[in-house]
Amino acid sequence: MGVLLQAFYNSVPIPTGVDSSIRWWWDHLTSQAARLSTAGFSAVWLPPVLKAASGTLSMGYDPFDDYDIGSKDQKGTVPTRYGVREQLQHCVATMRANGLDVYLDMVEHHRSGDPGNFTFRYKGSDGNPAKGRFPKNPLNFVPNVPRDPDLGGPAKDDFSFGRELAPINGKPHDYVIDGLIDACDWLTTALDAQGYRLDDVKGLSTDFLFRFLESKSMRGKFAVGEFFDGNLGLLHNWIFNPKGMKGRSSAFDFPLRFALAAMCNNPGRFDMSQLDHAGLAGTAPLQAVTFVENHDTDHSSPVVINKVLGYAYILTAEGYPCVFYRDYSRDRGSFGLQPQIDNLIWIHETLAAGETVQRWKDFNLFVYERLGAPKLLVALNNDPSNARSVTVNTSIGQDTRLHDYSGHGADLTTDQHGSATITIPRNHNGSGYVCYSRENVGGSFTTRSHSVTQHFAGAEDLDILPALEGEAVHACRVWCAHGTPIRAELTPDLTNWTDATEITVELRDPEGKLVVNKTYKKATPAGTAITVAAADTGFYAFVLSGTNLPQPAGKSAYVLRVTYTASRDN
Repeated sequence: MGVLLQAFYNSVPIPTGVDSSIRWWWDHLTSQAARLSTAGFSAVWLPPVLKAASGTLSMGYDPFDDYDIGSKDQKGTVPTRYGVREQLQHCVATMRANGLDVYLDMVEHHRSGDPGNFTFRYKGSDGNPAKGRFPKNPLNFVPNVPRDPDLGGPAKDDFSFGRELAPINGKPHDYVIDGLIDACDWLTTALDAQGYRLDDVKGLSTDFLFRFLESKSMRGKFAVGEFFDGNLGLLHNWIFNPKGMKGRSSAFDFPLRFALAAMCNNPGRFDMSQLDHAGLAGTAPLQAVTFVENHDTDHSSPVVINKVLGYAYILTAEGYPCVFYRDYSRDRGSFGLQPQIDNLIWIHETLAAGETVQRWKDFNLFVYERLGAPKLLVALNNDPSNARSVTVNTSIGQDTRLHDYSGHGADLTTDQHGSATITIPRNHNGSGYVCYSRENVGGSFTTRSHSVTQHFAGAEDLDILPALEGEAVHACRVWCAHGTPIRAELTPDLTNWTDATEITVELRDPEGKLVVNKTYKKATPAGTAITVAAADTGFYAFVLSGTNLPQPAGKSAYVLRVTYTASRDN
């Protein structure tokens, strides 16, 4: 199923000029993409990418402008906390070049940063105020209109962290829902994302959210909802309600996380038998995204000891495990569990498959087997003082040599009945686990590199200038690997074009030299593209200029679709 990395935490550092070692977060992640791929991660979850009301001070959960991803001078800054649009697109392209999927954190519940009157206005691509797309007015928000019907959770649990949007009840009818859908479609195609983390789904109408995920470029992509609740019944109902999400989205397994936190924080004082098919992973593993920590729990109710034991569970049990960056990383201020987690990721991707059967459970010990080939026998001991030895049945077969791939136990042989006698070390700093499978299983991870197709839309009400009469417009730069193809297709808005109207697209190499150009006219067939190979690794720039553009404005909107492959190492 893969392993997901939550690629941020609260208060990630930002460049200040004082410490030259601190880079913009998008660049910091870009530099780690190859390492994450070879470690066995399959996807990364990025923090919210929109410009936030509190600028670079914000983690992004107070979004302001749906069309500003670090590209407009608003809220006192051009960059978001994480960097500018070009750095973000470079980051996504590099993740894809390393075979990683990219999930965007979508905050659709609220917007922040109005002057106090529920009115939102945004700068246009030329920097002038009140020109930006998807302006918002008081009747787009609760309490100026009634709260939407069919919220994901009980209305009493819906706490707004900004001006609460009303996609269903907002006025004019469908203005908010269509605006949110269009904005997410723009964002998805601008970055070429593969999925979404959905913030605060308790407060979102499922009438909106299901339609949202089934629209435009979002259709068919992975989604996981933050349903922050330990009530498994409520969580299960949110996912599978035939009048709600209809199984369209996965969910974070908060019921399991609360159990794992209690286990880790209370060695010798937690009933390990409670882990038998615990949480959403125990009832609907294909919809369960399991985790030990995230940016919220790390702040409010962290696991403070024995955290690796929790990772040993989620990286050997069923479900889609998510690793928290601060737990994994060796960055300053992080917890440096990379060696242990890397080993567990290898076990997850190589050995852990199939259904789960419980083999032993008591107050301090839980043993289970994954039945898919090559089969995996896992034991977790929460006793901080004593090792445990038990004999358990397995389906592995008789007289079979087994190796503990955690490195915590000795090799052994199943008996004539296929049973195994295993010894699990005491729970010292979370090391009370073993992971047995057939001996001599090896292998490393291979990377299947992907290109990206990123859309650069130029218009007065967006963040990139339209084509201008007699002026050069720098539409974008993309980081391309040596020898890989670059394909660029322009789709201009032909409204009021004449036979004399033209837009010329120039492609320039990393040194600024012209590589090729192409002129688009009204009669140019749809799909006409520039296709070249990158002679060197680096940033390639696209520059547009217009002639005889529609008057009196002398402007023309367009979409430039660029397909390219980033280098794996940066």
